[in-house]
Amino acid sequence: MMVRTILDKHLKPRNKFIYGFADLTGLLLPKFGNHTYGISIAKKLSDRIVDGIKDSPTLEYYHHYRQVNDDLFNITLNITNELNLAGIPALNIVPTISTSEMDSVYLESLRTDLSHKMVATQAGLGWIGKTALFISKKFGPRLRLVTILTSFPLKPESDPITKSRCGSCTLCVNACPAIAANGKLWNSSVDRDEFFDASKCRNQCKIFGQQLQMDIRICGICIAVCPIAGQNATL
Repeated sequence: MMVRTILDKHLKPRNKFIYGFADLTGLLLPKFGNHTYGISIAKKLSDRIVDGIKDSPTLEYYHHYRQVNDDLFNITLNITNELNLAGIPALNIVPTISTSEMDSVYLESLRTDLSHKMVATQAGLGWIGKTALFISKKFGPRLRLVTILTSFPLKPESDPITKSRCGSCTLCVNACPAIAANGKLWNSSVDRDEFFDASKCRNQCKIFGQQLQMDIRICGICIAVCPIAGQNATL
């Protein structure tokens, strides 16, 4: 398949990336038109840097987080351009929005027009954890996600994952300094607000930003404590 060939060309080193295809029919806003298929791509975060997060985020994690987002933006832009040149209509969606956008346009709901996590679950790459993290089967939550939309009929290679696989584990719930999660398990019919208060998380991230004397909105504690962090994890 030409799409896979193009992806494999740009996603290097290959062991740092995962991707999957999703049929998003009926799941997207009208603004995306006939781009009803998605390519979900994830790049792994550094274990060493994530392991350095204890009671608060570090500057090293902040810079790494931004660098991985920048890498994903540039990679998907190149992939999208090559797909379009090959006659495959494609639209890349930025991996994250800016702090100013989150504080203005998306302040009330803390939701974006397209959920990378939703696309990734539809592609069968993983599920949503108790603190609203996307947890992949290969890298756990130690990753950043991005999406490419297309009207080209991609055939998903895995069934969508519609239920949490976190079981009775509460490590992230107990570690959350914002007390933003209530421990309820996610499934595809459960709204985020039923198990996770994004506003509490956001406010705590602002506090961490003030402590680091930077205008940032990150934490990472729940990522660091999650025991699902590798290919050999029990799912």
